[in-house]
Amino acid sequence: MGGPAPTRSPAADLASVAHRVREHIVEMCAGPEGGHLGGSMSLVEILTLLYFEVMRVDPRRPAAMDRDIFILSKGHGAICLYAVLAERGFFPVEELAEYSRPGSRLMGHPVRAVPGVEMPTGSLGHGLALANGFAVADPGRRCFAVLGDGELQEGSVWEAAMASAALGLGNLTAVVDRNSLQITGPTEEAIGLEPLADRWRSFGWTVREADGHDFGALREALVPERTGSGPPVAVIARTVKGRGLPSLEAKTRSHYAKLSGRQADRSLAVLRARRKRATS
Repeated sequence: MGGPAPTRSPAADLASVAHRVREHIVEMCAGPEGGHLGGSMSLVEILTLLYFEVMRVDPRRPAAMDRDIFILSKGHGAICLYAVLAERGFFPVEELAEYSRPGSRLMGHPVRAVPGVEMPTGSLGHGLALANGFAVADPGRRCFAVLGDGELQEGSVWEAAMASAALGLGNLTAVVDRNSLQITGPTEEAIGLEPLADRWRSFGWTVREADGHDFGALREALVPERTGSGPPVAVIARTVKGRGLPSLEAKTRSHYAKLSGRQADRSLAVLRARRKRATS
């Protein structure tokens, strides 16, 4: 069987991890292929809290039978997932330098060759249905799916949401990274999603809303233990695309970035200055 649930980390420790994760993301975006920077930066606190405090996982035994399940439905946020998995000990942090290079298992979207990745994702709209399957298979463990808000324009998401409620998957939590931007611009100018909380409720879900960059708020939404039958939970996490880099925050152009050496150095300097202020 797998190891015990991760012990609760002091908020300062979680913040330190989040700072390092953002620096890893920038470094990967300075690689030969660049990366999905904006939507990865908006995920940092969500994934950090899940892997360091909420989920029952054991980096030494990533396939433990009693592990909780995580599906990154917005697979283009892979570089955030890789950074968090490395910081949690699933593989060496040094391997992040191989991202997107020939022969690397750290690809633009996650694959099962990476320890801690349950399913390959990236074709949007499928992650929630995959999480449904895991939740049905073992009602005694928690399952989490993180979706992008632009992804909610896929009809398959809502088909899966109807099934989740109909099946009473009380061990399932869907987290929506609500940064309000997609590759073409604001989500509300493409296909409006609001009132988003009411939409999820109308599908039979319990809805919680939280500041997606506030560990305390996220903890209240995610930590309560829930297994067995009952309504699934949707957490709408209000986030900022490109969070941490003022020149790219809430900017559509942050969606994908191939940073030059100079751009990466400047971005890292900003992030390290923020980390120093936060820890001094």
